Parts: sequence; C-alpha cells; structure tokens
Amino acid sequence: MTTSPLSSQTISLSPSYRIPISLVIAALPILWLQVWVGTILLLFAGFLLIQAATLRLYFTDTSLDIYRSQTLIRRFPYADWQNWRIFWSPVPVLFYFKEVKSIHFLPILFEPKALKAELEAHCPRI
Repeated sequence: MTTSPLSSQTISLSPSYRIPISLVIAALPILWLQVWVGTILLLFAGFLLIQAATLRLYFTDTSLDIYRSQTLIRRFPYADWQNWRIFWSPVPVLFYFKEVKSIHFLPILFEPKALKAELEAHCPRI
C-alpha cells in the first residue's frame, strides 16, 4: 500500500499475483488430462497476470479510481455504493460491490488485507 502523488489522501494498493500464479500451477497438470481446459485456464491466468501488472486501484477521499498506467479507466464514487463484500475469506478471490445502478465483480488482484482495510475506512458496509 503506497501513497500516490494524485493527492495527499490517495492510497494505491500493491498488486497481488496469487490468483494468476495459482491458476498457472493448476493449469499445468490439467493440460495433461484435458488440453483444451488447461489451455483455457492458462489463457485466463495470463489475462489476470497482465491485469495485475497494469491496473491500479486508488482510494481517494470521495471515490475508488481504477487506472491503467497513468490513465483513469473508471471512477466509482463512494456516495453511489450500497454494499460491498470480499468472497471466500480463507483465500480471498473475488471482490463485489453494488452501486445504485450497477453491480461489479472484480478478481482480487491486489493485496486482500489492504483492500479490506481501505474499503472499511472509505465505505463501511451497510
């Protein structure tokens, strides 16, 4: 977790490669049993590796911002949030949040403990 130059109150989460690397490890033996399934799993793991390397979450005072490199992709104002949850506590794999008009599911490609701490600080659960 680092402070970004965007503002003094902006927090950036460090990437976590646990899920993509776990998928690569799981895909290797599956390749011997089912080539197509293993290949699809490897492609998905590669996609998640690229996402983890290029995407950044920034928690600002008013919103969760998603950046690819230095480009803002999407801004989610906390005022529009109705609820959030991190699925499967022993090994967090999926982050869900609901806004007034939409629902979002994101794989956890960031440090899960830091993600939860920032979510609790900026947008307490309803």
